Amino acid sequence: MRPDEIGRVFALAEQSFERAAASSAKADRAVARADDVIARTSARDSIQRAAARRERKRLNASLGRMVMRVGLVIVAVWLATMVIGFIKPIGIFGLLVAVAVGVVLAGSTLLTSRSRARPRLPSPDLPGAVLVDRLDSYLYRTRPALPAPAQAEVDRILTALPTLRPVLERVGPNDPTAQDARRLMSTHLPNLIDHYLNIPGNYRGEDDGDGVSVDQRLVDALRAGREALDDSGKALARGDVAAFETQGRFIESRYGDQPLDR
Repeated sequence: MRPDEIGRVFALAEQSFERAAASSAKADRAVARADDVIARTSARDSIQRAAARRERKRLNASLGRMVMRVGLVIVAVWLATMVIGFIKPIGIFGLLVAVAVGVVLAGSTLLTSRSRARPRLPSPDLPGAVLVDRLDSYLYRTRPALPAPAQAEVDRILTALPTLRPVLERVGPNDPTAQDARRLMSTHLPNLIDHYLNIPGNYRGEDDGDGVSVDQRLVDALRAGREALDDSGKALARGDVAAFETQGRFIESRYGDQPLDR
């Protein structure tokens, strides 16, 4: 084989190696992207499962209260029927009236409970823990009606709420940072979503005077709200950290140099 033919063989082999390396790198990038997508999907599923568990717990508690209310209504009707029967016999017709009244009152109680089960806007005068739970429920229930980028921001807020809940329980209502967080959770974020849901779907993609669509404005506002909640949680936690450090320094200065009694 002539030298020029040997050179061409080596050149072809080198090109084959380069193509194989490029294909391998492309495959690695594709696998990395797939892993990233799977990781994000798994994280979102985990967030949704945790939010669903919290919502089921709230619904179960609400169902228990509803059953208790219905039971109390029925017991009250029967007690009233018995008292009236002791005073004056009511007969079969009176018994049927009592049954009908019990059914009507129990039905109205069930309808009232079902109407309360729909998503409600959180109230600013609720205690801190109840306010967090109410926002958690509102976000979980309204999330499916939002566009995918907004759902991602809602998922991040749902992740932060369980951590914020015990902090707001400990902090007094007069704390300025807590007040800002409460206004954000009770008024600004819920009203933002509530106003968005009132907009007809065919208008949500149109740009406003600033060239921003309704959907994009929702995502940007949710992101800003989520970052503000994170900042509030960190600021409130810093107060606990400062109190802990002060107590630790006191114990060290008071007892650090004293021998332990044996």
